[in-house]
Amino acid sequence: MTHVKPPVVAGLFYPDQRTALRDEVEGFLGAAHPPAGQRPHALVAPHAGYRYSGSIAASAYATLIPWVDSIRRVVVLAPSHRVAFRGIALSGDDAFATPLGDIPVDTAARDRLLDLPGVGIYDAAFAQEHALEVQLPFLQSVLDEFTLVPVVVGDADADDVARVIEALRDDDTLIVVSSDLSHYHAYADCQTRDRATSAKIEALRGDQIGPYDACGAFPLRGLLKTAQDHDWRVATLDLRNSGDTAGDRTRVVGYGAYAFY
Repeated sequence: MTHVKPPVVAGLFYPDQRTALRDEVEGFLGAAHPPAGQRPHALVAPHAGYRYSGSIAASAYATLIPWVDSIRRVVVLAPSHRVAFRGIALSGDDAFATPLGDIPVDTAARDRLLDLPGVGIYDAAFAQEHALEVQLPFLQSVLDEFTLVPVVVGDADADDVARVIEALRDDDTLIVVSSDLSHYHAYADCQTRDRATSAKIEALRGDQIGPYDACGAFPLRGLLKTAQDHDWRVATLDLRNSGDTAGDRTRVVGYGAYAFY
C-alpha cells in the first residue's frame, strides 16, 4: 500500500484549489528576475504564507527554469516548528501531496540516509510542518518529473546535516533549505538584522547564525558547511520582509532567497 502525506496548510498558506495555486505561483515566477548563468547546486527559500514570502521564494525558484531537464531529485531540508527533537527526521511516506499532485519520495535515497549519524524515521516531525510543504508547489511548477527526499532537521549538528547533503549530492540533485530570517521586529530593525545575517550567509559563516537570525538555522548551517567544503559561492537573490510584501511594518518577519553555485 502506498502511503501519501497529505497537505496540511493548503488553504491557509497557499490556495487549496489546483488552478488558483498554479496561477499564483506562476504569477510570482513570472515577476521574478533571476540572474543568468550557472545552474545552482542549492537554494535557500522562505516558508511563510505566499502573500508574505511567495515573491521572495520565486526569486530562488526562477533560477531553475533554464535547467529543468537536469534536475531529477530534490532534497528539501526544513526546520521543525511543531515538534522538538534532537537529530534529523525522515518521512516514512511514499509520496507528498499538494493540490498540484503527488510527488514520489526517493525511498532508496531515504533508506541510504538511515545509516548516517542522528538520522531516523520520525513521521511526527512532518505531520503539521509547513516549512517543507510550502516549497513543493514551487518545485512542481518549475520542474518536470522529479523525486523528493523530505528532511526535517531538529537540533542537529552542522556536520550531521552536511553528511546528509553529501550523501545525496550529485549532478541530478538540487538541495533546498527552507528558512525565514528574523521574526517580529520593527521594520528598520529587521532590515539591519537581516542584512547582517545575509552577509554571514554570503561568507559561509554558519557558525555565526543562530535560530534568532534564521528559523532554519540548523539545516542552513549544514548547507553552509557543504558550501565551504566545495568552494561554492553564494548569490543573494532577494532580501525583503513582510513589511515590504503585506503592508504592516510594526512587527515583521524577514525573508531571503539565495543560490549556491
